[in-house]
Amino acid sequence: MRIGIIGAGKIGSTLAHLFVDVGHDVTIANSRGPDTLRDLEKELGDRGHALTTDEAARFGDVVVVTVPLKAYRELPTDGLAGKTVIDTCNYYPERDGRITALDDGSTTSSELIQQHLRGAHVIKAFNAMRFDHLREYGHEGGANQRYGIPVAGDDPGAKKQVFDLTEQIGFEPVDAGGLADSRKFQPGTDVYTADLWAADLRARIGI
Repeated sequence: MRIGIIGAGKIGSTLAHLFVDVGHDVTIANSRGPDTLRDLEKELGDRGHALTTDEAARFGDVVVVTVPLKAYRELPTDGLAGKTVIDTCNYYPERDGRITALDDGSTTSSELIQQHLRGAHVIKAFNAMRFDHLREYGHEGGANQRYGIPVAGDDPGAKKQVFDLTEQIGFEPVDAGGLADSRKFQPGTDVYTADLWAADLRARIGI
């Protein structure tokens, strides 16, 4: 599978390594341009390439967006129609500024991104675990217990793609419901960065 990653911070670079390690072709981009990512590109090997954000969006069969939420309107919209977009973004008012619709609970950060990326199928995942734990806590299939990754989205096919990717990198996907239900594992909830076994995560979010 071809995976485009927009955002080369801790989560983005960690996912790039994990996806390359299980055999996917990955492109990664940031707002400063591909020349700033040459060291990461070398680390990723033959399956990893640094491109522009527009190029990464067009490249991916699946596209990961992992940017500060305040920058979500800068995400490219061309080339994403019909694609699965994995949203790892979190709302931190001290960084992103106050967003009234999030503060009053009338919507979620993922729904804002879905509104911006019309035609894409936004799925929330990989936002609720620290990057170093995401890198280190995966277990191969067949393990007695695996850490759970909550996944929320409205499109069943797109959600299935994210379930499969989650399994491949050593975690157990936990269906958290529709995109509006991503509020169950956003910052401030008792599952955010709690690093729960899958069964415990299901119980905690009421599945």
